[in-house]
Formats: sequence, C-alpha cells, structure tokens
Amino acid sequence: MPFHTVALDALPDWLGPWCADRLGDEPVRVLFAARSVSAVFGLRLAGGRDVVVKARPDEGRVSSCVAAQAQLAQRGFACPRPLTPAVAVGALAVHAEEMRSGGDPLRGDSPDVAVRCAAVFARLMRALADVDAAPPNPRWVRWDHADPGLWPRIGELDERDQRAVPAHVVDAAARVRERLLAADLPCVLGHADFEAQNLRWRRDGRVEAVHDWDSLAWQPEAALVGAACGAFASASPPTLAPVESSAAFLAAYQHHRGRGFTAREREVAWAASLWPAAHNARWEAVHGASPVCGRAVRAQAAERLRRANA
Repeated sequence: MPFHTVALDALPDWLGPWCADRLGDEPVRVLFAARSVSAVFGLRLAGGRDVVVKARPDEGRVSSCVAAQAQLAQRGFACPRPLTPAVAVGALAVHAEEMRSGGDPLRGDSPDVAVRCAAVFARLMRALADVDAAPPNPRWVRWDHADPGLWPRIGELDERDQRAVPAHVVDAAARVRERLLAADLPCVLGHADFEAQNLRWRRDGRVEAVHDWDSLAWQPEAALVGAACGAFASASPPTLAPVESSAAFLAAYQHHRGRGFTAREREVAWAASLWPAAHNARWEAVHGASPVCGRAVRAQAAERLRRANA
C-alpha cells in the first residue's frame, strides 16, 4: 500500500470530529495517508500523540479482526494495539490503533528471506490458536465463496471486461479452487495478507511489528500458510515468490510449528499459494496494469499445480 502526503484540510469531514470523540483530541498534522481496500491515516493529535486511523467498507469483518488484534497486543505479540473498537461511520468501519513506526521492510524473495518470514508466521499462527474469532474471509482468499462462477463477487472487478483476463490465469484459478474446495480440513484463524509491506524488522533481525490485522481469515492452516508462502515478498505491486522460496517457507514453518504437514496439507498449501496471485493477475488484467502477477502465474502455475495435485 503506497503512502503519500495529505493536507490537514483534505481529510474526510468526519475524521476530525471522530478523533475528538473517540480519542479525546483532534488531528493537527497528517503524517501519512494511504488508500487501497482501506483508507489509512497516520495522524498527530493536538496533545502530541501519534495514532493510526483505518476506515474500510464494513463487510462484517472488521469488528472481530480488531478484537483479535487487541488480544494479541495484550499478550505482547508484535502488533499495534487498538485504541478503539471498530465503529460504524456511515458505510465504513473505523478504528484507531497505536502508531508503531519503527523498523524497516525486509526486501527480497530468496529462500533465506522466506525462512525468516516463516518463523514469524509460525509464531503468529501459534498466538492466534486460541483467539475466539471467525471473520468472513477477505476477497483474495475467498475461494470458498458461494457466488456463481469462478471468482467471488467483487463489484469493482466484475463490472469490467472479463475477456481481458488471460486464459492461463482463469485455468490456474479454476484448478486451484477445485483442489481447495475438496480439501476437507478444519479451519483456523490466520493472517491472510502476510506480505513484506506489512512487516517491519529491527536491525538485530527480530520483527518489530506485523500490520494489517483487518486481513484475518478463517481457512485451513495449510491454506493460510500456502497463501503466505506465495505472497511473503510482495510490496506494491504484489508478486509471487519463486517456487524454491515458497518451498523454503513451507519447510521452515513446519519446523517452527513442530509438526510436519500431511501429504494432503502440503497439496493444499501449494494450491493456496497460487490463488492470491491469480486474484491479483485478474485485477491487473481488467485494469490494464502491468502483468506482474500475470507473468508469474504463467511461469509458475504448472509446477505449483503439480505439487498441489490439481
């Protein structure tokens, strides 16, 4: 999610009064702003406190995601502490969280980077194991949707010309979805947007913060790990990690969790590694964007589908 500067008087009209009501102070400076699925504002309040306010269309997910994030922060996990619950502002779900601006992104898609990220993902999944939340799944891991057709219903994509989506992307997505729907594995809570842009690292190699907790999902563990092993290197635009790096991520995750996946779980992981890239490739195609994920899907789909038995 690229960040940019915004003038104070360009903030949404509701934001200042909301901060005064919920945080006890109005913003006096915009530190950063970003917009993707969510709108994110880094703000300095009149009392000197720096906070982050997030607003996104309310799809029935945000309240449970923020509650889960609060539980993790209370236990000392490396994530921002929510300062408010999610509250409705018109059609938006809005909440504030503490500013955790330290650390730097870890760039690269090598197996060594994959292993470091997998260790964090294993700790994250262990921390979420007893958190009581089951939010509806975000669109990019919603292969189990009940909508007609291959893709979950997403108005901004569906209204565009689907003939622009390459046949190899549609074929890969269809085969992946069929394999995932046949998995018959129990679902767990996990982070479904585990990308380089959402992690910050200290100089000593430890993770400083994991962000984007409104992207929690309720899917099989192997599928969540698989999605992460494909996406861990993504920034903007998103991409798909090399196959050997995804393999290193999967192996390291199982090591740190202290449990090897079954043959079926390994297949599910490889299938899920391809779905977010196919979703992103569709987005690229219908928007006429550079086919970063489209090229990666073309290059890697055959091997990932082979490993998925799909």
